[in-house]
Amino acid sequence: MLTNEYVLDLLKSIQDPFLHKSLVEINSVKEISIKDEKKHVSLKIALMKTGTAEQLQLQSQIVQTLKENGVESVGLRFTEFTPEEMKELKGEDDHTEGASTSLLDNKKVQFLAIASGKGGVGKSTVSVNLAVSLARLGKKVGIIDADIYGFSVPDMMGITHRPVVRGERIIPVDRFGVKVISMGFFVEDNSPIIWRGPMLGKMLQQFFTEVEWGDLDYLLLDLPPGTGDVALDVHSMLPSCKEIIVTTPHPTASIVAARAGVMALKTNHEIIGVVENMSYFQSKKTGEKEYVFGQGGGDRLATELQTTLLGQLPLQQPDWDEEDFAPSIYDAKHPTGKIYEQIARQVIENISVANK
Repeated sequence: MLTNEYVLDLLKSIQDPFLHKSLVEINSVKEISIKDEKKHVSLKIALMKTGTAEQLQLQSQIVQTLKENGVESVGLRFTEFTPEEMKELKGEDDHTEGASTSLLDNKKVQFLAIASGKGGVGKSTVSVNLAVSLARLGKKVGIIDADIYGFSVPDMMGITHRPVVRGERIIPVDRFGVKVISMGFFVEDNSPIIWRGPMLGKMLQQFFTEVEWGDLDYLLLDLPPGTGDVALDVHSMLPSCKEIIVTTPHPTASIVAARAGVMALKTNHEIIGVVENMSYFQSKKTGEKEYVFGQGGGDRLATELQTTLLGQLPLQQPDWDEEDFAPSIYDAKHPTGKIYEQIARQVIENISVANK
């Protein structure tokens, strides 16, 4: 039979992510409710800060620990310690909470958002390959998977482990020379995200302020498609951000993509180019190109937004390496990988010109 004492004993091994002491030791467990017949445990946990990446990581750890020890289902509620409790726990002379530095204050980093008007045009594929190509050219690159509802960057890059927390900072995963952070790292079993806009914006803020990015030249943001809450949050957080708009050659895709471009312009983001994805399919046997989705969408969009068509990418998958599996990353010597390198060089040049 489950008891409060048994649950508390299990939680002794789990540390608060900010204070690095046992949840039980700091009296973080405020309520325990057990429904014996269903083996359901409900907990109320107090933290220094809620709505953070650390909270998500702690949530996963608690659920996993309890389920491994006979609990069938877990309900969690989080609250913050009272000011009096915080003062007692941290001590008068502890000022670590304000010690973390925000990437938003780093004037040396160039933010580059990758946007699209609709889903399914390959925006995330462009994001990860552009990031890798910039890193291959010797740049220090990070990427935020800001498509919080449809996160896919870790899977695309073949990332199989999660970030670690060091002190109060999250250490991003390094893959192909790119530092990566994604909502996907903090969600168990590919669960859907059902948060509303304000909470998503708060989570995104944590990616800028609580991650140890180190020295970066470029931070790419894989935005969600369209012009919703998260895209609006990015535009408000990063007034000096540059943008690339991704489309396919199909007229409808380019028309919808123009909306994302107009949104960028209205929020003072500078569009440095358009990438046309799935431009054609080229037969390996004959070399003949088939324009599966039509032609001209990228050119039309670039003209409408008064910017440059950076490149046209074929409809083709990378060569897969089963020993080092990264299903969406093109090798530097692959024909499409070479196109991405050309796009990356143009991005570097266009940003350099734009910043003069």
